[in-house]
Amino acid sequence: MNRTEALNILGLDEDATMKDIKVAYKECVQILHPDRFANNKKLADRATEQFKRLQDAYDFLTSGKGNKGSSSSHGHARSNGATWTSKEAKLAGLTAARTQLVAQRDYLIDERRKAMAMAVFGLFLAILMRRVVWMAGIAGAMLIFGIVKMIGAMQSLGTIKDHIKEIDVQRRALEGDDDEDDEAEDEE
Repeated sequence: MNRTEALNILGLDEDATMKDIKVAYKECVQILHPDRFANNKKLADRATEQFKRLQDAYDFLTSGKGNKGSSSSHGHARSNGATWTSKEAKLAGLTAARTQLVAQRDYLIDERRKAMAMAVFGLFLAILMRRVVWMAGIAGAMLIFGIVKMIGAMQSLGTIKDHIKEIDVQRRALEGDDDEDDEAEDEE
């Protein structure tokens, strides 16, 4: 792992300061902590994998291996001349967490599609092979297994979608704070 990869995991640019890294890490951890998915083993396992990636990236960046040099407490200038603010670091953390949740959502949508196909194939095979008892039994098992997997995937999708909505609400709140700050500056 290099500095760029570690920063990408946290959703930050190359010019992020140690403060930015800590803020983005904290935001990601709050959203992707495996305990938030305790009621669903599959999601908890995926969250654990992503949590380990976050932890590895954070450890790499804070261990000194990923340092780019001395960092200012006010933030480094980015390539476009602007500096990172605490809000930008939080937004970057939220973006990284949302990206990982969207990847989980896409995976679950594929799993639901496969389960649906298995259920339909099982139903078709059960009807077709109803005279051959052992084949009908296997087809019925496929049908039931497909339905169970489909229901599990749909429940997991609901959980993921709730977390994505929560991230979007937090993001809008942070962006709304920026708009209020801009209006206050305009009034002065």
